[in-house]
Amino acid sequence: MVSNNNAIPACYQTEVIHPNPIWQSDNVLKYELPILAFQIGFCVLLSRFFFFIYRPFHLPRLVSQLSVGFILVQVVGKFERLYFFIFPVTGVLNIEVLSHIGIIYYAFLSGLEMNLNVILHVKMKNLSIAVSGIIFPLVMGPALYTLHRNFYDMGDGSKLEKSTMSAYVLWTLVLTVTGFPVLAHSLSELKLLYTGLGEAALTTAMLSDTYAWVLFTLFVPFSINGKGAIYSVVSTIIFIFICIFVVRPIIVKVIDRKTERDEWDNNKLLFVVMGLLICSHITDVLGTHAVVGAFVYGLILPHGKFADLVVSISDDFAGGFLAPLFFSGTGMRLMVITIFKQQNWPLTLMIIIVLCSIKILSTMFATFFFGMRSRDGFALGLLLNTKGAIALIMLNIAWDRSIITVPTYAVLTSSVLLMTIVVSPLINAIYKSRKRFEQNKLKTIQKLRFDAELRILACVHNSRQATGITSLLESFNVTRLSPMHVFALHLVELVGSAAALVAAYMEKSSGSIGTQNLTKSQEEQENIDNTFEAFGEAYDAIRVQTLNVVSAYATIHEDIYNSANDKRTSLTILPFHKQLSSEGVLETISVVYRDINLNVMQNAPCSVGIFVDRDFGSISKMNFRICVIFVGGPDDREALAVAWRMAGHPGIRLSVVRMLLFDDAAKIDTSDHTEAQGVLSDVMNNDKQKELDDEYVYSFRLKAVNNDDSISYSEVDVHSGEDIPTILNELNTFGYDLYIVGHGNCRNLRVFSNLLEWCDCPELGVIGDILASNNFVSRSSVLVVQQYGHGGMVFGKQSNHVTTNNDGFERV
Repeated sequence: MVSNNNAIPACYQTEVIHPNPIWQSDNVLKYELPILAFQIGFCVLLSRFFFFIYRPFHLPRLVSQLSVGFILVQVVGKFERLYFFIFPVTGVLNIEVLSHIGIIYYAFLSGLEMNLNVILHVKMKNLSIAVSGIIFPLVMGPALYTLHRNFYDMGDGSKLEKSTMSAYVLWTLVLTVTGFPVLAHSLSELKLLYTGLGEAALTTAMLSDTYAWVLFTLFVPFSINGKGAIYSVVSTIIFIFICIFVVRPIIVKVIDRKTERDEWDNNKLLFVVMGLLICSHITDVLGTHAVVGAFVYGLILPHGKFADLVVSISDDFAGGFLAPLFFSGTGMRLMVITIFKQQNWPLTLMIIIVLCSIKILSTMFATFFFGMRSRDGFALGLLLNTKGAIALIMLNIAWDRSIITVPTYAVLTSSVLLMTIVVSPLINAIYKSRKRFEQNKLKTIQKLRFDAELRILACVHNSRQATGITSLLESFNVTRLSPMHVFALHLVELVGSAAALVAAYMEKSSGSIGTQNLTKSQEEQENIDNTFEAFGEAYDAIRVQTLNVVSAYATIHEDIYNSANDKRTSLTILPFHKQLSSEGVLETISVVYRDINLNVMQNAPCSVGIFVDRDFGSISKMNFRICVIFVGGPDDREALAVAWRMAGHPGIRLSVVRMLLFDDAAKIDTSDHTEAQGVLSDVMNNDKQKELDDEYVYSFRLKAVNNDDSISYSEVDVHSGEDIPTILNELNTFGYDLYIVGHGNCRNLRVFSNLLEWCDCPELGVIGDILASNNFVSRSSVLVVQQYGHGGMVFGKQSNHVTTNNDGFERV
């Protein structure tokens, strides 16, 4: 059976060994359950193994699960004893039943991930792209199927399929589909979810996937039931309208009330699952398919805390154990060798490639009219070409009903796999972020014109940090001639599946969740939104946009990179990982926050500031004192540029204190150099930096100090490392509200290298670490600035603190 690649097993003949008078079956615990458990374990472990192999390429789980079935037939299938030991004939029916339950639940979760309000209130741009991505394949699909039928040589003069109309329909529908859950996962892995491209792709994919389900409901019944399918379609449409307009208001009201009272437990959630089975059974009886009822049921359920609860409890079981059985079965049916067994195989390969390009070309055509760059249009088309479960369901229906033959199934499935596999590598080739970052060296405050819009990315983990950072942003001298655009990112750790990620991303704009149905992160986001929106409404020259960023903490810095680059910001502000306690000392909130800051500072696409908040929001800006400690180097020049922008704010007094280094303090650090050439290079670099420092300080004194009585400039001499803490303690007596200091890149001086070894927080630099220390008795907040364009941070021995993704960021 396994070696015959052209045969489609239609049925199995099984014998009952020990018939039970009631159930007419053998001993389930003895014969059925061990085989079923072994098959589940085998498929799951093998799919996890392939997922681990494919992980560097960011391929979705769907590909690894399909690989299991393909390897089983193509490799293990050559050894019939081994194959039938893993998949005996007596266990096939059980695994089929369980896999179909898995795909029903998978469809339910797909509907639960989607937002009906976003679908109903979509923008014209996304609607046009989604419709274009469906119409073009609908037009081109039949022509390509005709070419396939004419090119493929069966060898005996016979045709591929007998019922060509049903084959035409399913062939075309497969080409129109976009796998929304798979795409969401891919965008998350590629760190493009929170960019403009990711937003357009996600919204368009949601529309495209919804339209695909509509087409599935309208046309697939005709492929299954023939002319009598009109009754199935009409009755299914009536059922969907009843679910959306009658059942949904009732069930949402009941679920929201129970969610508000926290009355959900495993027993009550069982009724939710029973509702899933009821809806699936209804659409199956109506003649459509069980997955339609499951999808609609997930679509009408409320989002927020309830959806998060359902997904967290059941997603691992459904997506991790049951769904792989279905996709593995699909992989078993893929007989790629049938493509190459006929003499016209080059033409067949050409058809597969053309199948992969239709949706890309249609998307590029649509995006051209909206002014998108051809590169972004091509990337969007690639992303929308991602296939998912619904395409494979259509293929399996066509297989089970013998609508298409093995060669046609192989061509279609190969094209679906190819479409999904090439997305991540090609997107990585198009968007190499590090290269893009290096092409723009002017994303700094120092190089930004005073009359240009200041774009700032403000990252927060909680509402308290949002209060402090909005107060810091308020210190900037914002006018209509020099406006500010703030992008507030609420950083949330991704725990669980992509469903939580998508829900967190899509819910905010829809406004469909009642306050009683918010998750903890959504409640925090609501408070953060209110804080930043109130800040934006208070000033005419300030625009504010807030966004959730849900990602694994180990790689969330890549989302920050892409957001900063996509928004073209000049400064990214990060909260310090310590927070002021009621006793007035800084206490660690989370060490992971520190790791995020370290990672961001290494390769950020703009300047970075770490804000140490000592109750900054409670300080009045009417008599506000800022101190800039200037030593030298690009970071200090950037810190002075930030303070210079604040200096024009009414009520702010700025003091700039420059440390002039002499004697031991001015010695260059040569500990890492063994050749004279290295020492000479450091000396020349030090002279160059000093020249740039003098030029910028002179410009500041000429343009700012001499024209504004609220700005002062002074110089202090530093002869050794011991002088620095002493000077800082003396400055602290003046009662400054905010210190702005540079991190210290390009300071190749021995005094700072020695002091850095004693720093508890190297991301703050030497001076910032002293000012933020609890031993430094101060109530002043601190802003530590790192200028973009000088290679990021080098931590040396402190690198063990960094949790950079092993895959690296250069791929994106």
